[in-house]
Amino acid sequence: MEFNLSNLDLGIIIGYLIFVVLLGFYFGKKHKDAEDYFLAGRSLTWPLIGFSLFASNMSSNSLVGLAGAGFKDGYSVYTYEWMAVVILIIFAVFFLPFYLKNKVFTVPEYLEGRFSFPVRAYASGIAIILNVLVDISATLYAGGVVINLIFPELSLAMIIVGLAIIAGIYTISGGLSAVVYTDAVQAVILILGSCMITYFALDAAGGFQAVRDTIANPPHFNIIKPIDDPALPYPGIFTGVLIIGFYFWGTNQYITQRALAAKNVIQGQWGAMFAGFLKLSILFIMVFPGAFARVLYPIQTVVEDGKEKIMALSGNGELMNIDQIYPSLLFDFLPTGLLGIVLAGLIAAMMSSLDSGMNSVSTLFTMDFYRKINPNADNKKLMTVGRWVTLVIMIIAIIVAPQIGKFDGLWGYLQETLAWFSPPVVALFVLGIFSKKVNEKGAMAGIIVGIPITILLIINSIGNLEWPLPNFLYMAGIHLAICALAIYVVSVMTGGASASQIESKIWTVASYKEQTVELRKLPWYQNYRIQGIILLIVVTIILISFA
Repeated sequence: MEFNLSNLDLGIIIGYLIFVVLLGFYFGKKHKDAEDYFLAGRSLTWPLIGFSLFASNMSSNSLVGLAGAGFKDGYSVYTYEWMAVVILIIFAVFFLPFYLKNKVFTVPEYLEGRFSFPVRAYASGIAIILNVLVDISATLYAGGVVINLIFPELSLAMIIVGLAIIAGIYTISGGLSAVVYTDAVQAVILILGSCMITYFALDAAGGFQAVRDTIANPPHFNIIKPIDDPALPYPGIFTGVLIIGFYFWGTNQYITQRALAAKNVIQGQWGAMFAGFLKLSILFIMVFPGAFARVLYPIQTVVEDGKEKIMALSGNGELMNIDQIYPSLLFDFLPTGLLGIVLAGLIAAMMSSLDSGMNSVSTLFTMDFYRKINPNADNKKLMTVGRWVTLVIMIIAIIVAPQIGKFDGLWGYLQETLAWFSPPVVALFVLGIFSKKVNEKGAMAGIIVGIPITILLIINSIGNLEWPLPNFLYMAGIHLAICALAIYVVSVMTGGASASQIESKIWTVASYKEQTVELRKLPWYQNYRIQGIILLIVVTIILISFA
């Protein structure tokens, strides 16, 4: 399958890439110390935080993955998005204030104060692994798939190398400042571009009724699926989606680094609410096109290596995998000029995820490991190490990215990988913030129990062993429960936590009431809790509408 790009479209894309690289160099000249480089001087305001949270999350892997999942499984994939809104509210209310109060550079740094350095090192190591596997490598793969359609004479590996180099240049130079300011631009382009493809795809499909008539499976249009659904049974929302989402939005440095750089707590909380508002749009501008594609590209089932695989029939009669549906919609239905803008948006999303992933891994390694080994390292040395780490991670991701094509759909790869690693980390943070009793020994017990389960799940999936395990969303809940039980039981048996381990590090009703007093001084529309309630009402309306 091959697509042609006009000179105008190509010019728009090249112009955009030049712009973001120059922006990175511009901010690279403004850094005074490590806090400037890694956390933008802790000066970010809510619009930048919200746009950056959205753009970093909605990368090319999400665009490609959501459309493919919408084609294959229907609207249920939106569950990951509305749950993100709920989790962002929880994050703003309970977790962000403690992160900012303790002035941490990294989220795992909180765990050292609450437990010990080994616990911090474990959480940081998991975050680095997931950043490389999920955020950076998957983004390179998704971007490579799109560009490979335009330039089939270039191998996927060559394209991945080129993308990594471009993103690495301005991330290494500009740090978090370059990331968030380019994210703000990219979020706007991403939203507008996604609106365009939704409109043109719906028009080409003949309208909503034509889509419903073509898909003779009413549950395809339901967000909440029955208990026997193989992709997303409704109990899995609470045993899996909630856990994966909480890790991603509440403890993942890749995402939370924007909130850690907030000017103050209220700016960070407003930023989280703004990101939640932007996430509401995902159903309409990213999942819908995948459903419309069922009319435009008839679904096909093929057997590969003895397993059934869902594919689509392109306009020229060729079979394509579901990760090619989104780029096919772009090339088949967008006019010249608009195609260039939307492709720029797609590349914008990819760059946003790459720069965010590289910068977060750089921060994690430098602050959680290097500074611990070299506590006397000055700011210049820390920034230099951070830049070298970015380069190394870029090389590793280049090697990993092409392997993702071996999985059955990008979206499934992303969620399953998160489900393998995240439950022990989520257990540590939740119990650490809400329980006075858990201590370092309990935390280490949870880690020791959790690691073998993670390894077994990986072996089962990658090795195609087909052990009789429940759906991965159920397994995430089981994994979390086992780790949490180990943490709590061992903590109680070993005497609980000391006063120094819980002072200013756990949530209390008193701290909640203290902020309530401060919020009363603001107009109602500036109260992030009221903003959160409004978001929950809108989520409820959407769920009822697509029940």
